[in-house]
Amino acid sequence: MLSSSYWQGLGLSAGLIMAIGAQNAHVLRMGLKRQHVLLTVLVCVAIDASLISLGVAGMGALVQRSPSLLSVARWGGAAFLLWYGLRSWRAAFAGGALQADASPQAMRWQAALLSVVALSLLNPHVYLDTVVLIGAIGGQQPAEQRPLFAAGAITASLLWFAALGFGARLLSPWFAKPMAWRGIDALTGTTMLGLSAMVALG
Repeated sequence: MLSSSYWQGLGLSAGLIMAIGAQNAHVLRMGLKRQHVLLTVLVCVAIDASLISLGVAGMGALVQRSPSLLSVARWGGAAFLLWYGLRSWRAAFAGGALQADASPQAMRWQAALLSVVALSLLNPHVYLDTVVLIGAIGGQQPAEQRPLFAAGAITASLLWFAALGFGARLLSPWFAKPMAWRGIDALTGTTMLGLSAMVALG
């Protein structure tokens, strides 16, 4: 049976990754066009997995060496999750939809690779989410639980991008509805608020 650290990592990563943004729109767009979907999904997951692993390992070691950093990581992470959860609930009431251009213009695999790498690595939020936030919260886990926490976070990335890319044709009408994203934002907000409480209570 998987430990609570795995599920905490999965829940945290899922809540962060499902927000409407350029990377999700790009994966959905490639899925709609049926162009380089496997490449796009694999690159997104590989980047997330690398940054999450570095964050949990590096931030974990750094945090554990300093009681003051451990305290900052705990309360800072809890505060961020609280803010993120409230923001998600606000977005749930505001509504919104993820639009994707389904134009048939072909794209070479080199261009597809550069596009997804740029959209992933040139976004500062990816570092805040993976290296800083997931890394700091993962660093609070006991050393033997950190790989499970990281595995949970990476699993969420794999499931989300695979569903978004390969299920784009089936999911695109659903994603175009504001009510669908209200549901996702509400679920994200609830998850983040729950994780905030878990982190604060240690």
